[in-house]
Amino acid sequence: MNANSWKYRLLGKPLKSSELESQKYGVIWGLPVLSSDAISSVAYACEEILLVFIPILALASYTPMLGVAGAIIALLLMLILCYRQVIDAYPQGGGAYSVARENLGRIPSLVAASGLIIGYVLTIAVSSCSGAAAVTSALPAMAPFKVPMIVAFIVIMTVGNLRGLRESSKVFGLPTYFFVASVLIMIVVGVVKSALGMLEPAAQAAELSQTAGDLTLFLVLRAFSSGCSALTGVEAISNSVPNFAQPARKNAKATLNLLGLIVLVIFGGVCVLALLCRVAPSPDLTIIAQIATSVFGGNSIMFYVIQIATALILLLAANTAYNGMPQLMSLLSQDGFLPKRFSDKGSRLVYSNGILFASVFAVVLVVAFAGDTHLLIPLYAAGVFLSFTIAQGGMVVHWRRHRSGPWMRRACINGFGAVVTALVLCVIVATNFLAGAWISLVAIGATVALMAVINRHYRDVHECLMIRDDEKARSLLLSDVPRTHVIIPAHAVNRPFIKTLNYARSLSSDIEVYHVKVSAAATRRFKADYQRLGIDAPLVIEKAPYRNVNEMLINHVDDRLGRLQRHETLTIVMPQLVTKLWQMPLHNQTTLLLESSLLERRDVALVTIPYLIDT
Repeated sequence: MNANSWKYRLLGKPLKSSELESQKYGVIWGLPVLSSDAISSVAYACEEILLVFIPILALASYTPMLGVAGAIIALLLMLILCYRQVIDAYPQGGGAYSVARENLGRIPSLVAASGLIIGYVLTIAVSSCSGAAAVTSALPAMAPFKVPMIVAFIVIMTVGNLRGLRESSKVFGLPTYFFVASVLIMIVVGVVKSALGMLEPAAQAAELSQTAGDLTLFLVLRAFSSGCSALTGVEAISNSVPNFAQPARKNAKATLNLLGLIVLVIFGGVCVLALLCRVAPSPDLTIIAQIATSVFGGNSIMFYVIQIATALILLLAANTAYNGMPQLMSLLSQDGFLPKRFSDKGSRLVYSNGILFASVFAVVLVVAFAGDTHLLIPLYAAGVFLSFTIAQGGMVVHWRRHRSGPWMRRACINGFGAVVTALVLCVIVATNFLAGAWISLVAIGATVALMAVINRHYRDVHECLMIRDDEKARSLLLSDVPRTHVIIPAHAVNRPFIKTLNYARSLSSDIEVYHVKVSAAATRRFKADYQRLGIDAPLVIEKAPYRNVNEMLINHVDDRLGRLQRHETLTIVMPQLVTKLWQMPLHNQTTLLLESSLLERRDVALVTIPYLIDT
């Protein structure tokens, strides 16, 4: 199996560039691929609101819950209106990062990008954990295996996304529409049963206290900040406009409108059913599971249909991150703020490194928080709303700068959006700071600092490598061919050594074979074998009293470097055994260790001669 075989087995047949256009999607497939996060948040946003109200207000929680849900829906509609303008102004994608980079400068753009990256990783973790909770609600016996189940799903999602958008969009599309249809049926049936007096309250309602505490402003704001998790993922469509088929802007805006309509109906409907069924958060059953039990019965087919649909949409909601995050990281990489490999596409024309990065860090979060959705939610919305605020502020500057069309109206819309999202961000941070929002803020700051360091490194490398204006490339060339002295480290005369020696003789006639004496018998055998070769390259043998072979060679190289003349170089030519991956620990890998030690010597050239062991 060659070095790339595992990639082809994992990714499937590589795509040609001409096939890229066929992978792009319209509204039908664009909605589930890019909006499953926002749609799936319906399954846990209502629960997060009740989780704040129920312990304090008990049975009096449902009226303020509806008020909070209404405020969240209004905020969603405002964000959709604002991001429609982002799509118009920035059809190349990038969302908040592209807006801030052009209009607000370097630091705000990096803050926005960091918030989105952390939000995307949390999307994978939160959606996967919530999906596992839906599975354990239907199958309680699976509860002890929750974390391994989440990790296994993330691995499967990673492979699916690495295979390309065309396959992924079809896989993710059907469960999304299945969930929407199932929840709509549950809402209609539940409302009808309630009107006919046939709707049974949830069993958890009997455990609620009849005595309610005081409804405070802080309590309402905290519930609102927890429910704002329903708004994450709205920006994903504006980040991925280039992935839409032509006309890309029109398709992206239509998808955004459809997303708003669906979330409005199903999120509002689920909150109404929560009121009618008197559900309450439980460690064993999700809110959706309790509503399905009240509407259809705990052992009915529709109960399990709802749970399957909920689990699928929650698990596949991670696809929003797998589409938006690699695209964003590619833009950051092209601008020099992330490693260049994040801008490279794999054989399936997707940003493979960004997908792998998202998966690894999502798994770390899942394991660190034991797969508990409620512990992850406080980390979730702060970074996303920070990027919302920066994006809307940047759009105000954009419209004022370009002054095209009805720019004043557009600037007012985005300005209002910036003010509202900034206030929401303050609420989220203030009410959830100790619960975990501080972790997101620290992570955003650390990510910005890291990207600044990476960018500084790339600028330093560019400055070091470039030929300045006062230099000419021709003047840097030596008039005479530079002389090089070759050293061949060797411990035995064998096939790799002969191959290395033959190559070294093509480089220079000034060759030295260097041997470190560790065993007297081995050195005598090597010397005799070398003399039988009948070549005139001198053999240098030095004794290693402490068996420090590598140190002896490095000291010898440093000594030779001190005796080089101007424009002379020292070339170290070493054989390297090439084995199968599982065989590598069986060999000392001396060549790799020597390479790492010699790389910092300025006038040293390293050449490794591979010798394939085909067994």
